[in-house]
Amino acid sequence: MSLIRYLVLAAACLAAASASAGESPRELPPTIAIIIDDMGHNLHEGRRLANMDQPLTLAFLPYRRFTEQLANLAHQQNKEIMLHAPMANTQNFSLGAGGLTPDMDEHTLSQTLRRSLQSIPYVSGVNNHMGSLLTQQLQAMDWVMKELDKYPVYFVDSRTIASSVAGDVATAYRIPNMTRDVFLDHEQTEEFVDRQFKLLIKRAKENGSAVGIGHPHKVTVDYLEKHLPLLDEQGIAVATVSGLWAMRNGNRAMFAEGEKQAIRPAYAAKIKLGSDESVHQTPKKDVN
Repeated sequence: MSLIRYLVLAAACLAAASASAGESPRELPPTIAIIIDDMGHNLHEGRRLANMDQPLTLAFLPYRRFTEQLANLAHQQNKEIMLHAPMANTQNFSLGAGGLTPDMDEHTLSQTLRRSLQSIPYVSGVNNHMGSLLTQQLQAMDWVMKELDKYPVYFVDSRTIASSVAGDVATAYRIPNMTRDVFLDHEQTEEFVDRQFKLLIKRAKENGSAVGIGHPHKVTVDYLEKHLPLLDEQGIAVATVSGLWAMRNGNRAMFAEGEKQAIRPAYAAKIKLGSDESVHQTPKKDVN
C-alpha cells in the first residue's frame, strides 16, 4: 500500500468514525475494558486472572511456558484472548520468540506474525508488546496490518510511544481497532495502581468508555480482585475489548460470516526462549 493510499484511507475512516460518534447510545453506563498483557509466564497469577468473574481480556505472549494452558483455561472462563505480539523497542530490550524487528523483510515478518497467531488458542485480537521502535515505522506496520487483515482479529495499539502509527494503519486497512488509554501498573505499588485505576474510570466517565492495560503482577491482581466487584455500585461496567468496540460502533458485528479466513491452530512446539521483557517499555510522554 502506498503512503498516499494509506493517508486517503485513514482520513476517510477517521471522518466516518467522527460522523458516527454522535450516535453512541447515551443510556449506556461508562464502560471500561481491561487488557492484561504478558500472559504466559506466571501460572499462579494467570489462573487468578482467568478465574475472575469479570470479562477481562487476556493478551498472551507467544510460545511462553504457560501460554497454551492458561489460554485454554481463560476460554473456559469466558475471557477474551489476544496475541501480545512482541515488537522492537527503542532500547534494544530482547523480544524473545515471535519478535518482530525492523531488519525483517515482508515475508519473514508476516510468517512470524502468522505463526504467533496460530500458537494462541481462541485468539480474537492482537496488541503490541513493547514496540516503541516498530510501531513508528509505516512500512513495518503496513506489513503487520496486511497480514492481520486476512483474519477475524481486531487490533489494539498499546501506544508505548506517542508517535505510533499502528492504529492509523489498522484504520486504513479497516481492521477494527482501539487505542490504550491508561497503563495501570508501570509502577508496581498499590498506591500507583489505585491512582491509575481511578484515572481509567475518570476517562470512561468523560468519554463513555476507556481501555486500560495492566500486567499479571501480584499487586495488580490483588487490586483488581478487590476493586472490580465494587464497580457495579459505582455505575461502571466492564466489557471485553470486542464488547467495548461493539458499544462504540452501534452494536454491529466486527466481521461478516465468511469474510475472513480462519486461523488454523498450530499450538506451540517447545521453543527455547531467550530473555524477554515482561512489561511494556514505559512511554516517555504519555503515561497518563
